[in-house]
Amino acid sequence: MDKIHNHLRGMADGPRMLYRSRHIYILLSAMLHLGVGSYFSYHSQTARRTMQLIGSLFITIASALFVYAFFYEPNLSGLYTPVSRNGIFLTAIGTLLHLLSGVGMGSEKRL
Repeated sequence: MDKIHNHLRGMADGPRMLYRSRHIYILLSAMLHLGVGSYFSYHSQTARRTMQLIGSLFITIASALFVYAFFYEPNLSGLYTPVSRNGIFLTAIGTLLHLLSGVGMGSEKRL
């Protein structure tokens, strides 16, 4: 945004908004990875461990989608954002899976 688009100065509002919001989504994804990584340890129960792994996979895929959307979506017409929408859904589902994997655990043993 600095070197190629001159800090988005003089850019139309639609593409400018898309560049900035995709940038925030990438930051959200990075912060979510840090948050999950700071608590993560495998659960001893297979079902809960599977939810953790699938949740982490969804969050990682969403991160890649956000980076792709940063370059792709500002060039689309009509503020169409198919890639980011899918990334947001994957982020929400992945986060929910991590949450559900720990519900009711208390002080149960983790591996």
